[in-house]
Order: sequence, then structure tokens, then C-alpha cells
Amino acid sequence: MTAQGPDATYFAHLAKGDWRIQKCRGCGEHVFQPRVMCPSCGAEAFDWVAPSGKAEVHSTTVVRRRAEQGGDYNVALIDLAEGVRIMSRVEGVDPSDVTIGMAVTARLAEQDGETIVVFDPAGKGTQ
Repeated sequence: MTAQGPDATYFAHLAKGDWRIQKCRGCGEHVFQPRVMCPSCGAEAFDWVAPSGKAEVHSTTVVRRRAEQGGDYNVALIDLAEGVRIMSRVEGVDPSDVTIGMAVTARLAEQDGETIVVFDPAGKGTQ
């Protein structure tokens, strides 16, 4: 399935190595997942802005896999400084060392030929 609408714009930015999220022109709130209408005020006009990359872990879990399948990894809900939440993972530390409230920094990474957003403990990564 090919992304359409605002999702297509989001992934097109990522494909160029440029992470962007929406910012409502009506109320100024940041929005993620990409939408056609602002969930805060109902406006339908957005700008695509670069987030700061500063964030905090809201929730985390460890997915257990055998070493030959790539080993354990974490799945985390990350609260961006802009006030939106994104699902991703924290890299650069053992998955079981990722904690709620941990300060993290976003960076772009390659996975299966696609650009994705991942996070590192604050001070270890760059956007």
C-alpha cells in the first residue's frame, strides 16, 4: 500500500533525510500522526516544520527475540518537546535500560532501505 495525503508528504520528507511534522496554521499546535484536520481546532491548513529532536520516553517495552533473529529491542512511545507523541525505539543502550522519563534525542536512521526516526539517550545522538 502506498501512502497518500499527509502521510505521503511525511514519508517524502523522510526519504530526503528531512524529518518534519505538521504545525496547525489555525491554533499553532503541533500534530502527529499527519492529518488533514487539526484535532485541536479543526483547521485544515498546516505547515511542515522540523521538530527540535528533544524528547522524553513516555512508555517502553522490550521485545524479546533470539540472537539469530537480531536480538532484543525496545518499542517506545516518545513525547516530543513539541507536545506530540511518536512510536519509535531507543538505540545505543540495552533495551532493558530504557526507562520512562529518560531524556532522548531524535536522529534519522536507515532500516530496510527506508529512512526512519529513532532516538538515542540525550547527548549521544543528533538529529
